[in-house]
Amino acid sequence: MVLFLFLSQLFYIIILKWVNPPITITQLSSWVSGDGLKRDYVGGDELSLQMKLAVIASEDQLFPDHGGFDWKSINKAVTHNEKKPQRIRGASTISQQVAKNVFLWQGRSWIRKGLEMYFTKMIELIWGKKRILEVYLNVIEMGKGVYGAEAAAQAYFKKPAAKLSRKEAAMIAACLPNPKKYTVKPLSPYVAIKSGWVQRQMDNLEGDEDIQAVINKARPEGAKQNNEQGTRKKE
Repeated sequence: MVLFLFLSQLFYIIILKWVNPPITITQLSSWVSGDGLKRDYVGGDELSLQMKLAVIASEDQLFPDHGGFDWKSINKAVTHNEKKPQRIRGASTISQQVAKNVFLWQGRSWIRKGLEMYFTKMIELIWGKKRILEVYLNVIEMGKGVYGAEAAAQAYFKKPAAKLSRKEAAMIAACLPNPKKYTVKPLSPYVAIKSGWVQRQMDNLEGDEDIQAVINKARPEGAKQNNEQGTRKKE
């Protein structure tokens, strides 16, 4: 039985390298709870380069370089949470968020965190960064009952995700810590402020060759390189 379960989940992980998840536990819970379920999976070429850059700038600036975990940020979060347990701080990478949202359920139990680590390493090994980012932008919640960049683009700006502007992409990325609380439409004060920060981070990161490789963006001629210490870490 254990061998069967292991082979089954391994087969599912491999299939999802090319096939989009039919539905996730989080999406199903959203539909059952009455929040609705708006989603429209699209391929990586149908996602704005600005949207790809925006979520990396906002959520995981070391995404191209780590193996699934940003241990420095995790250690900082653990220290913070021990000192201020009433204000829990997360440090999940994009890869961890994909593992949680595609294969698992929401929560903070040690069992779920252990499974999250396993699935994170598996998708890093089997999918690769480009596929992880593509799935992330298709399954992550970006508003109450709104899942994925395409559904968010249509809901907030009445356009496909491929045509999102830099500012619009930054606004969507800014809501990700808590998209039900930090809303894009109506524009919450948090999103209004953070979206400006996200755009500045995008300016700093756009010339990075590793990030360009992940978002399929050829390095623009004369692109500036920002080599200041801390450029590719969350502030």
